Amino acid sequence: MRRVALVTLVVDDYDEAIRFYTEALGFRLAEDAPRPDGSRWVVVEPGPECQHAVPAGTGLLLARAKGEAQRSRVGDQTGGRVGFFLHTDDFARDHARMTAAGVAFLEEPRHEPYGTVAVFQDLYGNRWDLLQPAG
Repeated sequence: MRRVALVTLVVDDYDEAIRFYTEALGFRLAEDAPRPDGSRWVVVEPGPECQHAVPAGTGLLLARAKGEAQRSRVGDQTGGRVGFFLHTDDFARDHARMTAAGVAFLEEPRHEPYGTVAVFQDLYGNRWDLLQPAG
């Protein structure tokens, strides 16, 4: 096994999720294909137009919630913990771009021994770190 290829992120709506991840975070839409059951196979990932792209990184499978159990998890997939980590090679640039795009940062950027970091929320409330690793 070489890498984790996809992580499922449960969302309310495919199109609003695609807009957020591509427009606000700068991901690229890698796949959007209809499925026989009426759902869609939607994958977004850091791409060439994403300045914080990491080669062979992990994509997000945006999965529309089915049923009450899944709907109750939208925006709280990790129980309020930071569950996703977005690395950048230029924190100031990406923080400014994301802020201008309306991304909700929950704190001011801080410098830690491991790098520069700030927690933000996606459109559903999931917590992410924007992180420029030290060194």
